[in-house]
Amino acid sequence: MMIYHGSRDANHDAKVFVTGDGDRRRLPLRLDLDNHSPTGFEWGYGGSGPAQLALALIAHATGDDDLAVKLHQQFKWKVVSSLPAAWCMTETMIKNVVAELWAQDDDARISN
Repeated sequence: MMIYHGSRDANHDAKVFVTGDGDRRRLPLRLDLDNHSPTGFEWGYGGSGPAQLALALIAHATGDDDLAVKLHQQFKWKVVSSLPAAWCMTETMIKNVVAELWAQDDDARISN
């Protein structure tokens, strides 16, 4: 299981790491999917850095780039915008929120 960790270094720069399978590495920005914030991730508010983080988290945790592009703004507002200075979340937590957002999105499509 993958675990995602966000924190700030001594210069207050945001860093996000993924741990799992005995490995620890930086979470890729995924600018190939959308270029919200080429300077890096952020969280705790609703801007471009948090959008980039939401996109990268969903893409990595689900392995579904199309789903990440579709739902990352909703995930940003539901999760990333309220993360504290240091945080941790599991792959399962991300997938559960994504499933909830997908169900809500599906309900919106059906009612139209």
